Amino acid sequence: MITNEELLLLKKLTNEQEVFEAKDNLLKFTKKTMPEFVAGDFHLIYYHLLDLFAKGVIKRLMITMPPQHGKSEGSTRRLPAFIFGQKPNTKIAVASYNTTFARKFNRDIQRIIDTKEYHDIFPKTLLNSSNVATVSSSFLRNSEEFEIVDHKGSLKAIGRGGALTGNSVDVMIMDDLYKDYAEGNSPIIRDTVWDWYTTVVKTRLHNDSQELIVFTRWNEDDLIGRLEKKENVITINSFSDLDNVNPNDWVKINFEAIQTQEATDVDKRPKGEPLWSTKHNLNKLENTRLLDPENFNCLYQGNPKSKEGMMYGEFKTYTTLPSIKVKKCLIDTADKGTDYLCAISYAESIDENDNNIYVLDVLYTQEPMEITERLVIDFVNNGDVRMVSVESNNGGRGFARVVDNGTSSNVSVNWFHQSDNKESRIFSNSATVTNRLVFPERWSIDYAEFYDHLTNFKKLFKANKHDDCADTVTGVIEDCGKQDFFIV
Repeated sequence: MITNEELLLLKKLTNEQEVFEAKDNLLKFTKKTMPEFVAGDFHLIYYHLLDLFAKGVIKRLMITMPPQHGKSEGSTRRLPAFIFGQKPNTKIAVASYNTTFARKFNRDIQRIIDTKEYHDIFPKTLLNSSNVATVSSSFLRNSEEFEIVDHKGSLKAIGRGGALTGNSVDVMIMDDLYKDYAEGNSPIIRDTVWDWYTTVVKTRLHNDSQELIVFTRWNEDDLIGRLEKKENVITINSFSDLDNVNPNDWVKINFEAIQTQEATDVDKRPKGEPLWSTKHNLNKLENTRLLDPENFNCLYQGNPKSKEGMMYGEFKTYTTLPSIKVKKCLIDTADKGTDYLCAISYAESIDENDNNIYVLDVLYTQEPMEITERLVIDFVNNGDVRMVSVESNNGGRGFARVVDNGTSSNVSVNWFHQSDNKESRIFSNSATVTNRLVFPERWSIDYAEFYDHLTNFKKLFKANKHDDCADTVTGVIEDCGKQDFFIV
Protein backbone atom coordinates (compact mmCIF):
# COMPACT_ATOMS: atom_id res chain seq x y z
CA MET A 1 0.00 0.00 0.00
CA ILE A 2 1.35 3.42 -0.99
CA THR A 3 2.19 5.73 1.90
CA ASN A 4 1.31 9.43 2.14
CA GLU A 5 4.99 10.29 1.74
CA GLU A 6 5.24 8.19 -1.42
CA LEU A 7 2.03 9.73 -2.76
CA LEU A 8 3.37 13.25 -2.21
CA LEU A 9 6.64 12.31 -3.90
CA LEU A 10 4.76 10.85 -6.85
CA LYS A 11 2.70 14.03 -7.22
CA LYS A 12 5.85 16.11 -7.01
CA LEU A 13 7.59 14.06 -9.70
CA THR A 14 4.51 14.20 -11.90
CA ASN A 15 4.29 17.97 -11.54
CA GLU A 16 7.99 18.35 -12.32
CA GLN A 17 7.55 16.26 -15.47
CA GLU A 18 4.51 18.29 -16.55
CA VAL A 19 6.41 21.55 -15.94
CA PHE A 20 9.37 20.29 -17.94
CA GLU A 21 7.16 19.29 -20.90
CA ALA A 22 5.16 22.55 -20.73
CA LYS A 23 8.33 24.58 -21.33
CA ASP A 24 8.58 23.33 -24.90
CA ASN A 25 5.06 22.41 -26.03
CA LEU A 26 2.16 24.85 -26.37
CA LEU A 27 -0.60 22.29 -25.84
CA LYS A 28 1.02 20.93 -22.68
CA PHE A 29 1.66 24.50 -21.55
CA THR A 30 -2.04 25.25 -22.03
CA LYS A 31 -3.14 22.19 -20.10
CA LYS A 32 -0.76 23.05 -17.26
CA THR A 33 -1.84 26.69 -17.01
CA MET A 34 -5.52 25.92 -17.70
CA PRO A 35 -6.30 22.59 -16.00
CA GLU A 36 -9.98 22.73 -17.00
CA PHE A 37 -9.07 22.74 -20.71
CA VAL A 38 -10.21 19.55 -22.49
CA ALA A 39 -8.79 19.28 -25.99
CA GLY A 40 -10.79 17.85 -28.87
CA ASP A 41 -9.02 15.86 -31.59
CA PHE A 42 -8.74 18.92 -33.82
CA HIS A 43 -7.08 20.91 -31.03
CA LEU A 44 -4.10 18.57 -31.31
CA ILE A 45 -3.61 19.81 -34.88
CA TYR A 46 -4.47 23.42 -34.05
CA TYR A 47 -2.04 23.66 -31.16
CA HIS A 48 0.66 21.82 -33.08
CA LEU A 49 0.46 24.44 -35.84
CA LEU A 50 0.57 27.24 -33.26
CA ASP A 51 3.52 25.50 -31.61
CA LEU A 52 5.37 25.40 -34.94
CA PHE A 53 4.58 29.09 -35.34
CA ALA A 54 5.91 29.86 -31.84
CA LYS A 55 9.17 28.11 -32.71
CA GLY A 56 9.53 29.92 -36.03
CA VAL A 57 9.01 26.85 -38.23
CA ILE A 58 6.00 28.63 -39.77
CA LYS A 59 6.53 32.32 -40.42
CA ARG A 60 3.13 33.35 -41.78
CA LEU A 61 0.03 31.44 -40.71
CA MET A 62 -3.69 31.91 -41.35
CA ILE A 63 -6.29 29.75 -39.61
CA THR A 64 -10.05 29.86 -40.01
CA MET A 65 -12.30 28.15 -37.50
CA PRO A 66 -15.99 28.18 -36.45
CA PRO A 67 -17.15 30.31 -33.50
CA GLN A 68 -16.93 28.89 -29.98
CA HIS A 69 -14.26 26.29 -30.82
CA GLY A 70 -11.46 27.70 -28.66
CA LYS A 71 -9.74 29.67 -31.42
CA SER A 72 -8.71 32.73 -29.41
CA GLU A 73 -7.75 30.77 -26.31
CA GLY A 74 -4.96 29.14 -28.26
CA SER A 75 -3.90 31.89 -30.66
CA THR A 76 -4.35 35.09 -28.70
CA ARG A 77 -4.13 34.18 -25.03
CA ARG A 78 -1.91 31.11 -24.50
CA LEU A 79 0.35 31.59 -27.54
CA PRO A 80 1.67 35.08 -26.61
CA ALA A 81 2.25 34.00 -22.99
CA PHE A 82 4.09 30.89 -24.23
CA ILE A 83 6.26 32.92 -26.62
CA PHE A 84 7.22 35.33 -23.83
CA GLY A 85 8.25 32.37 -21.70
CA GLN A 86 10.48 30.96 -24.42
CA LYS A 87 11.67 34.27 -25.88
CA PRO A 88 11.10 37.12 -23.40
CA ASN A 89 12.66 39.70 -25.75
CA THR A 90 9.89 39.26 -28.34
CA LYS A 91 7.81 42.30 -29.32
CA ILE A 92 4.23 41.18 -29.92
CA ALA A 93 1.23 43.13 -31.20
CA VAL A 94 -2.33 41.84 -30.86
CA ALA A 95 -5.09 43.37 -32.98
CA SER A 96 -8.84 42.82 -33.05
CA TYR A 97 -11.91 44.62 -34.42
CA ASN A 98 -11.84 47.30 -31.71
CA THR A 99 -9.59 48.56 -28.94
CA THR A 100 -11.84 47.32 -26.13
CA PHE A 101 -11.68 43.73 -27.32
CA ALA A 102 -7.93 43.91 -28.00
CA ARG A 103 -7.31 45.24 -24.49
CA LYS A 104 -9.28 42.34 -23.06
CA PHE A 105 -6.78 39.98 -24.69
CA ASN A 106 -4.00 42.05 -23.13
CA ARG A 107 -5.45 41.67 -19.64
CA ASP A 108 -6.05 37.93 -20.14
CA ILE A 109 -2.42 37.40 -21.15
CA GLN A 110 -1.26 39.35 -18.10
CA ARG A 111 -3.39 37.16 -15.84
CA ILE A 112 -1.81 34.02 -17.31
CA ILE A 113 1.72 35.34 -16.77
CA ASP A 114 0.85 36.30 -13.17
CA THR A 115 -0.22 32.77 -12.17
CA LYS A 116 1.87 30.44 -10.04
CA GLU A 117 1.55 27.73 -12.72
CA TYR A 118 3.15 30.05 -15.26
CA HIS A 119 5.97 31.05 -12.89
CA ASP A 120 6.69 27.37 -12.24
CA ILE A 121 7.23 26.89 -15.98
CA PHE A 122 8.87 30.22 -16.88
CA PRO A 123 10.23 31.78 -13.65
CA LYS A 124 12.24 34.46 -15.46
CA THR A 125 9.32 35.96 -17.37
CA LEU A 126 7.75 38.54 -15.06
CA LEU A 127 5.54 41.62 -15.24
CA ASN A 128 5.77 44.80 -13.24
CA SER A 129 3.67 44.42 -10.10
CA SER A 130 2.44 47.99 -10.36
CA ASN A 131 -0.42 48.96 -12.63
CA VAL A 132 1.24 51.82 -14.52
CA ALA A 133 4.90 52.73 -14.90
CA THR A 134 5.68 55.93 -13.02
CA VAL A 135 9.45 56.15 -13.26
CA SER A 136 11.86 55.55 -16.10
CA SER A 137 13.33 52.47 -14.46
CA SER A 138 9.95 50.79 -14.20
CA PHE A 139 8.49 48.47 -16.79
CA LEU A 140 5.24 49.53 -18.39
CA ARG A 141 2.04 47.66 -17.57
CA ASN A 142 -1.46 48.78 -18.44
CA SER A 143 -4.45 47.57 -20.45
CA GLU A 144 -2.92 48.72 -23.74
CA GLU A 145 0.69 47.69 -23.36
CA PHE A 146 3.02 45.80 -21.03
CA GLU A 147 6.72 45.01 -20.94
CA ILE A 148 8.61 41.97 -19.69
CA VAL A 149 10.71 42.86 -16.62
CA ASP A 150 14.46 42.96 -17.32
CA HIS A 151 13.91 42.06 -20.98
CA LYS A 152 13.14 43.86 -24.23
CA GLY A 153 9.88 42.00 -24.83
CA SER A 154 6.54 43.78 -24.88
CA LEU A 155 2.94 43.39 -25.97
CA LYS A 156 0.80 46.11 -27.50
CA ALA A 157 -2.96 45.68 -27.98
CA ILE A 158 -4.69 47.74 -30.65
CA GLY A 159 -8.03 47.89 -32.35
CA ARG A 160 -8.34 47.58 -36.09
CA GLY A 161 -7.08 50.82 -37.55
CA GLY A 162 -4.97 51.61 -34.50
CA ALA A 163 -1.43 52.96 -34.73
CA LEU A 164 1.83 51.07 -34.23
CA THR A 165 3.98 54.17 -34.63
CA GLY A 166 7.48 53.71 -33.29
CA ASN A 167 6.91 50.05 -32.50
CA SER A 168 8.85 47.34 -34.30
CA VAL A 169 6.84 44.11 -34.28
CA ASP A 170 8.33 40.61 -34.14
CA VAL A 171 5.00 38.75 -33.94
CA MET A 172 1.75 40.23 -35.28
CA ILE A 173 -1.44 38.45 -34.20
CA MET A 174 -4.71 39.49 -35.88
CA ASP A 175 -7.79 37.91 -34.32
CA ASP A 176 -11.32 38.63 -35.62
CA LEU A 177 -10.73 41.87 -37.50
CA TYR A 178 -14.44 41.99 -38.42
CA LYS A 179 -16.99 42.20 -35.62
CA ASP A 180 -20.05 40.76 -37.36
CA TYR A 181 -21.95 40.23 -40.61
CA ALA A 182 -22.49 43.93 -41.20
CA GLU A 183 -18.78 44.72 -40.93
CA GLY A 184 -17.60 41.70 -42.89
CA ASN A 185 -19.93 42.53 -45.76
CA SER A 186 -19.24 46.26 -45.79
CA PRO A 187 -16.96 47.23 -48.71
CA ILE A 188 -15.92 50.32 -46.75
CA ILE A 189 -14.84 48.27 -43.71
CA ARG A 190 -13.05 45.70 -45.89
CA ASP A 191 -11.15 48.47 -47.65
CA THR A 192 -10.32 50.04 -44.29
CA VAL A 193 -8.89 46.75 -43.00
CA TRP A 194 -6.80 46.29 -46.13
CA ASP A 195 -5.47 49.85 -46.01
CA TRP A 196 -4.63 49.47 -42.32
CA TYR A 197 -2.86 46.17 -42.95
CA THR A 198 -0.76 47.50 -45.84
CA THR A 199 0.04 50.96 -44.44
CA VAL A 200 0.31 50.28 -40.70
CA VAL A 201 0.95 46.60 -39.98
CA LYS A 202 3.33 45.90 -42.87
CA THR A 203 5.41 48.99 -42.13
CA ARG A 204 6.15 47.73 -38.59
CA LEU A 205 7.42 44.31 -39.70
CA HIS A 206 11.03 43.35 -40.42
CA ASN A 207 12.66 40.45 -42.27
CA ASP A 208 12.17 37.97 -39.43
CA SER A 209 8.72 39.12 -38.32
CA GLN A 210 5.91 36.59 -38.08
CA GLU A 211 2.22 37.05 -38.88
CA LEU A 212 -0.75 35.10 -37.57
CA ILE A 213 -4.30 35.68 -38.83
CA VAL A 214 -7.15 33.87 -37.10
CA PHE A 215 -10.84 34.57 -37.55
CA THR A 216 -14.19 33.32 -38.69
CA ARG A 217 -15.03 34.49 -42.18
CA TRP A 218 -17.88 36.68 -43.42
CA ASN A 219 -16.92 37.56 -46.98
CA GLU A 220 -14.59 36.21 -49.65
CA ASP A 221 -13.11 39.70 -50.08
CA ASP A 222 -11.91 39.90 -46.47
CA LEU A 223 -8.22 40.17 -45.53
CA ILE A 224 -7.61 36.47 -46.09
CA GLY A 225 -9.43 36.55 -49.42
CA ARG A 226 -7.38 39.50 -50.66
CA LEU A 227 -4.10 37.96 -49.51
CA GLU A 228 -5.00 34.76 -51.35
CA LYS A 229 -5.34 36.77 -54.55
CA LYS A 230 -2.12 38.74 -54.13
CA GLU A 231 0.32 36.41 -52.34
CA ASN A 232 1.27 32.75 -52.32
CA VAL A 233 -1.01 30.90 -49.88
CA ILE A 234 -0.49 27.17 -49.37
CA THR A 235 -3.31 25.11 -47.88
CA ILE A 236 -1.66 22.18 -46.16
CA ASN A 237 -3.08 18.65 -46.21
CA SER A 238 -0.06 17.02 -44.63
CA PHE A 239 2.63 18.27 -42.27
CA SER A 240 5.17 17.15 -44.86
CA ASP A 241 3.81 20.00 -47.03
CA LEU A 242 5.61 22.38 -44.67
CA ASP A 243 8.95 21.04 -45.91
CA ASN A 244 8.48 22.85 -49.23
CA VAL A 245 7.04 26.11 -47.92
CA ASN A 246 9.01 29.26 -48.64
CA PRO A 247 9.33 31.45 -45.50
CA ASN A 248 7.47 34.23 -47.28
CA ASP A 249 4.54 31.96 -48.20
CA TRP A 250 1.38 31.88 -46.14
CA VAL A 251 0.42 28.55 -44.59
CA LYS A 252 -3.35 28.13 -44.35
CA ILE A 253 -5.71 25.65 -42.75
CA ASN A 254 -9.49 25.82 -42.54
CA PHE A 255 -11.27 23.79 -39.87
CA GLU A 256 -14.79 23.14 -41.18
CA ALA A 257 -17.51 22.69 -38.56
CA ILE A 258 -18.85 19.80 -40.66
CA GLN A 259 -16.29 18.02 -42.80
CA THR A 260 -17.07 18.19 -46.53
CA GLN A 261 -13.65 17.27 -47.92
CA GLU A 262 -11.90 13.93 -48.15
CA ALA A 263 -9.85 13.06 -45.07
CA THR A 264 -6.24 14.27 -45.06
CA ASP A 265 -3.23 13.71 -42.84
CA VAL A 266 -3.99 17.02 -41.14
CA ASP A 267 -7.75 16.53 -40.80
CA LYS A 268 -8.57 12.83 -40.64
CA ARG A 269 -12.34 13.26 -40.21
CA PRO A 270 -14.61 11.46 -42.68
CA LYS A 271 -17.15 13.53 -44.58
CA GLY A 272 -20.06 14.66 -42.45
CA GLU A 273 -18.26 14.50 -39.09
CA PRO A 274 -18.43 17.57 -36.80
CA LEU A 275 -15.25 19.30 -35.69
CA TRP A 276 -15.87 19.22 -31.92
CA SER A 277 -18.80 16.92 -31.26
CA THR A 278 -18.59 17.13 -27.47
CA LYS A 279 -19.35 20.87 -27.65
CA HIS A 280 -21.13 21.23 -30.98
CA ASN A 281 -22.70 17.99 -32.19
CA LEU A 282 -23.99 17.34 -35.69
CA ASN A 283 -27.63 17.92 -34.79
CA LYS A 284 -26.86 21.35 -33.32
CA LEU A 285 -24.77 22.34 -36.33
CA GLU A 286 -27.39 21.16 -38.83
CA ASN A 287 -30.09 23.15 -37.06
CA THR A 288 -27.83 26.20 -37.19
CA ARG A 289 -27.23 25.71 -40.89
CA LEU A 290 -30.95 25.34 -41.53
CA LEU A 291 -31.59 28.81 -40.08
CA ASP A 292 -29.22 30.52 -42.51
CA PRO A 293 -27.23 28.30 -44.90
CA GLU A 294 -25.29 31.19 -46.46
CA ASN A 295 -24.00 32.53 -43.15
CA PHE A 296 -23.28 28.99 -41.94
CA ASN A 297 -21.01 28.46 -44.94
CA CYS A 298 -19.12 31.62 -44.03
CA LEU A 299 -18.87 31.36 -40.26
CA TYR A 300 -18.83 27.64 -39.67
CA GLN A 301 -17.40 26.23 -42.88
CA GLY A 302 -14.90 28.99 -43.68
CA ASN A 303 -16.34 29.14 -47.16
CA PRO A 304 -17.64 32.67 -47.85
CA LYS A 305 -19.04 33.58 -51.20
CA SER A 306 -19.96 36.74 -52.98
CA LYS A 307 -23.21 36.77 -54.93
CA GLU A 308 -21.35 38.58 -57.65
CA GLY A 309 -20.11 36.13 -60.26
CA MET A 310 -22.38 33.28 -59.11
CA MET A 311 -24.28 31.36 -61.75
CA TYR A 312 -27.48 31.00 -59.75
CA GLY A 313 -29.56 33.23 -57.53
CA GLU A 314 -31.32 32.22 -54.34
CA PHE A 315 -33.24 28.96 -54.69
CA LYS A 316 -36.77 28.45 -53.42
CA THR A 317 -37.63 25.72 -50.93
CA TYR A 318 -40.83 23.91 -49.94
CA THR A 319 -42.06 22.35 -46.71
CA THR A 320 -45.20 20.76 -48.13
CA LEU A 321 -45.28 19.06 -51.51
CA PRO A 322 -48.27 19.87 -53.74
CA SER A 323 -50.13 17.26 -55.77
CA ILE A 324 -47.65 16.21 -58.43
CA LYS A 325 -47.48 14.46 -61.78
CA VAL A 326 -45.38 11.38 -62.49
CA LYS A 327 -42.03 11.20 -60.68
CA LYS A 328 -39.03 11.43 -62.99
CA CYS A 329 -35.27 11.06 -62.55
CA LEU A 330 -32.39 12.49 -64.55
CA ILE A 331 -28.94 10.89 -64.19
CA ASP A 332 -25.56 12.25 -65.23
CA THR A 333 -22.97 9.51 -64.78
CA ALA A 334 -19.42 10.42 -63.78
CA ASP A 335 -17.22 11.17 -66.80
CA LYS A 336 -13.89 10.88 -64.99
CA GLY A 337 -12.68 9.37 -61.74
CA THR A 338 -12.94 12.68 -59.86
CA ASP A 339 -16.39 13.55 -61.22
CA TYR A 340 -19.66 13.01 -59.40
CA LEU A 341 -22.58 10.88 -60.43
CA CYS A 342 -25.59 13.12 -60.00
CA ALA A 343 -29.15 11.79 -59.96
CA ILE A 344 -32.13 14.07 -59.32
CA SER A 345 -35.70 12.86 -58.90
CA TYR A 346 -38.33 15.52 -59.49
CA ALA A 347 -41.93 16.16 -60.52
CA GLU A 348 -44.15 18.94 -61.77
CA SER A 349 -47.34 20.06 -60.07
CA ILE A 350 -50.70 18.98 -61.47
CA ASP A 351 -51.78 22.60 -61.06
CA GLU A 352 -51.36 24.19 -64.48
CA ASN A 353 -50.75 27.57 -62.85
CA ASP A 354 -47.80 26.20 -60.87
CA ASN A 355 -44.70 26.41 -63.03
CA ASN A 356 -42.35 25.03 -60.37
CA ILE A 357 -40.35 21.85 -60.71
CA TYR A 358 -40.15 20.13 -57.33
CA VAL A 359 -36.92 18.33 -56.50
CA LEU A 360 -37.79 15.21 -54.51
CA ASP A 361 -34.41 13.63 -53.85
CA VAL A 362 -30.74 13.91 -54.84
CA LEU A 363 -27.96 11.34 -55.15
CA TYR A 364 -24.53 12.93 -55.49
CA THR A 365 -21.48 10.72 -55.10
CA GLN A 366 -17.95 10.00 -56.28
CA GLU A 367 -18.26 6.25 -55.66
CA PRO A 368 -17.11 4.01 -58.56
CA MET A 369 -19.64 2.75 -61.12
CA GLU A 370 -19.97 -0.75 -59.65
CA ILE A 371 -21.31 0.89 -56.48
CA THR A 372 -23.33 3.70 -58.06
CA GLU A 373 -25.26 1.23 -60.22
CA ARG A 374 -26.72 -0.33 -57.08
CA LEU A 375 -27.20 3.06 -55.43
CA VAL A 376 -29.17 4.37 -58.41
CA ILE A 377 -31.36 1.26 -58.61
CA ASP A 378 -32.28 1.67 -54.94
CA PHE A 379 -32.72 5.43 -55.46
CA VAL A 380 -35.24 4.81 -58.25
CA ASN A 381 -37.11 1.93 -56.60
CA ASN A 382 -37.34 3.54 -53.15
CA GLY A 383 -38.36 6.88 -54.61
CA ASP A 384 -41.26 5.42 -56.62
CA VAL A 385 -39.79 6.97 -59.79
CA ARG A 386 -41.57 6.08 -63.04
CA MET A 387 -39.43 7.67 -65.74
CA VAL A 388 -35.60 7.62 -65.77
CA SER A 389 -33.38 9.45 -68.27
CA VAL A 390 -29.65 8.69 -68.39
CA GLU A 391 -27.14 10.73 -70.35
CA SER A 392 -25.48 8.20 -72.67
CA ASN A 393 -22.12 10.00 -72.98
CA ASN A 394 -19.12 8.12 -71.53
CA GLY A 395 -20.75 4.78 -70.81
CA GLY A 396 -24.14 6.11 -69.80
CA ARG A 397 -25.97 3.84 -72.23
CA GLY A 398 -24.56 0.72 -70.59
CA PHE A 399 -25.31 2.21 -67.18
CA ALA A 400 -28.93 2.74 -68.29
CA ARG A 401 -29.25 -0.93 -69.23
CA VAL A 402 -28.02 -2.01 -65.79
CA VAL A 403 -30.51 0.32 -64.09
CA ASP A 404 -33.31 -0.94 -66.35
CA ASN A 405 -32.56 -4.55 -65.42
CA GLY A 406 -32.53 -3.70 -61.71
CA THR A 407 -35.68 -1.61 -61.46
CA SER A 408 -39.30 -2.71 -61.40
CA SER A 409 -41.24 -3.32 -64.60
CA ASN A 410 -43.32 -0.15 -64.25
CA VAL A 411 -40.19 2.02 -64.54
CA SER A 412 -39.31 3.35 -67.99
CA VAL A 413 -35.54 3.78 -68.37
CA ASN A 414 -34.31 5.88 -71.29
CA TRP A 415 -30.98 7.13 -72.52
CA PHE A 416 -30.06 10.21 -74.50
CA HIS A 417 -26.94 11.63 -76.09
CA GLN A 418 -26.00 15.21 -75.24
CA SER A 419 -24.07 16.89 -78.06
CA ASP A 420 -24.71 20.56 -77.25
CA ASN A 421 -21.97 22.63 -75.60
CA LYS A 422 -22.14 22.16 -71.84
CA GLU A 423 -21.14 25.70 -70.85
CA SER A 424 -23.62 27.24 -73.26
CA ARG A 425 -26.43 25.02 -71.95
CA ILE A 426 -25.70 25.84 -68.32
CA PHE A 427 -25.46 29.59 -69.00
CA SER A 428 -28.61 29.82 -71.10
CA ASN A 429 -30.69 27.83 -68.61
CA SER A 430 -29.31 29.35 -65.39
CA ALA A 431 -32.16 31.83 -64.84
CA THR A 432 -34.77 29.13 -65.46
CA VAL A 433 -33.00 26.80 -63.04
CA THR A 434 -33.14 29.48 -60.33
CA ASN A 435 -36.75 30.43 -61.04
CA ARG A 436 -38.32 26.99 -61.52
CA LEU A 437 -36.47 24.50 -59.33
CA VAL A 438 -37.79 24.20 -55.77
CA PHE A 439 -35.82 22.15 -53.23
CA PRO A 440 -36.84 20.50 -49.94
CA GLU A 441 -36.44 22.84 -46.97
CA ARG A 442 -33.59 20.75 -45.50
CA TRP A 443 -31.62 20.36 -48.72
CA SER A 444 -28.64 22.32 -47.35
CA ILE A 445 -28.33 19.55 -44.73
CA ASP A 446 -29.56 16.43 -46.49
CA TYR A 447 -27.58 17.10 -49.68
CA ALA A 448 -24.83 19.24 -48.19
CA GLU A 449 -22.15 18.59 -50.81
CA PHE A 450 -24.56 19.03 -53.71
CA TYR A 451 -25.89 22.22 -52.08
CA ASP A 452 -22.38 23.59 -51.60
CA HIS A 453 -21.31 22.91 -55.18
CA LEU A 454 -24.51 24.25 -56.75
CA THR A 455 -24.89 27.43 -54.68
CA ASN A 456 -21.19 28.24 -55.14
CA PHE A 457 -21.11 27.53 -58.86
CA LYS A 458 -19.43 30.43 -60.64
CA LYS A 459 -20.03 31.92 -64.06
CA LEU A 460 -16.29 31.69 -64.69
CA PHE A 461 -16.21 27.98 -65.51
CA LYS A 462 -12.54 27.40 -64.89
CA ALA A 463 -13.07 28.56 -61.29
CA ASN A 464 -15.27 25.50 -60.61
CA LYS A 465 -13.75 22.17 -59.65
CA HIS A 466 -16.90 20.26 -60.66
CA ASP A 467 -19.79 21.00 -63.00
CA ASP A 468 -21.81 17.80 -62.49
CA CYS A 469 -24.49 19.43 -60.32
CA ALA A 470 -24.96 22.36 -62.72
CA ASP A 471 -25.08 20.02 -65.72
CA THR A 472 -27.75 17.87 -64.10
CA VAL A 473 -30.08 20.67 -62.95
CA THR A 474 -29.80 22.07 -66.47
CA GLY A 475 -30.80 18.65 -67.79
CA VAL A 476 -33.85 18.63 -65.53
CA ILE A 477 -35.03 21.90 -67.07
CA GLU A 478 -34.41 20.57 -70.57
CA ASP A 479 -36.07 17.26 -69.73
CA CYS A 480 -39.37 18.73 -68.60
CA GLY A 481 -41.87 18.42 -71.41
CA LYS A 482 -39.42 16.47 -73.60
CA GLN A 483 -39.71 12.76 -74.23
CA ASP A 484 -37.57 12.35 -77.33
CA PHE A 485 -35.18 9.79 -75.84
CA PHE A 486 -34.21 6.32 -77.01
CA ILE A 487 -35.85 3.46 -75.07
CA VAL A 488 -33.37 0.91 -73.70
